[in-house]
Amino acid sequence: MNPRLIRACALIAVAPLAVAACGADSDSNEQDAEATSAADDSSSTEITVGGPTFTEAAIMVELYRAVLEDAGYSVTVQTADSREVYAPALQRGEIDVVPDYLGGITEYINRDINGPDADPVATADVEGTLDVLQDLGEEFGIVALEPSGATNQDAFFVTEQFASDNGVTTLSGLAGLGEPVVLAATEECPERFTCQVGLEEVYGLTVEEVLPLGFGSPQAKQAVVDGNAVLGLTGTTDGTLPDLGLVLLQDDQNWQPAQNLTPVLAPDLEEESALVEALNRLSDELTTEDLTQLNLRVDQDREKAEDVANDYLEEKGLIG
Repeated sequence: MNPRLIRACALIAVAPLAVAACGADSDSNEQDAEATSAADDSSSTEITVGGPTFTEAAIMVELYRAVLEDAGYSVTVQTADSREVYAPALQRGEIDVVPDYLGGITEYINRDINGPDADPVATADVEGTLDVLQDLGEEFGIVALEPSGATNQDAFFVTEQFASDNGVTTLSGLAGLGEPVVLAATEECPERFTCQVGLEEVYGLTVEEVLPLGFGSPQAKQAVVDGNAVLGLTGTTDGTLPDLGLVLLQDDQNWQPAQNLTPVLAPDLEEESALVEALNRLSDELTTEDLTQLNLRVDQDREKAEDVANDYLEEKGLIG
């Protein structure tokens, strides 16, 4: 019997035929239940969707929840603070599905398998990075589906006034000014290649100080607006910047790895055709612009992640 059917039976949260399958003594009942499962495997399967609680992750979890429920699954959500929590839970089958960032999960598994000092393997090439992830994932014990068109790479912003006054639109242009900068970013930024290390090694920028004010936080943005920092760290789906008079600088060296939102599954779910189809349909539709607007509705308009996710899916004809 499917192990997820066993778990569903134990939790007594299954359709009537699945309950019959749990306790049936006769061969005929078991055969009937197996036939029903083959015809509609999702009807008796519980799925746990996991992920962090920041705005974008919460929206993605609600998108996954809704499309899987629409496909006939019984879905629960389990929050996890970090990849260090949910990736091992995926391995163990305690979480079934996570929306993750392509480059981020690739490098996490790379370091888990090859050591903390392993050379980076994720690049700006989406398909190339996916190939690496699928190879690493087989050894690690996860499965990655096709990435969506929506990507949220690390990005750096300045004020529109600074960009205009200095004729700067790219990170190369900023470095070309030859002036050291104060950067409002995360506490880990000085050690990360995608942050201070890469700014200095790839672009030749001199970062004289990092203000540990967080990733895309109101405090980091205010520090740049007030002139306490020249540069700030956020993501490419941050829709709040224009209203604050802030603008992203282009990563003209293609330094940042691809971070397309990608469904990552526990290994035994690859054969769940209804689940895979539902998630692939969502990935085929979702764009960076879509995700930016959904983020804005939650962050700026104070709508619930569940509501904006359902609105989007209904509008695109993905549920209902």
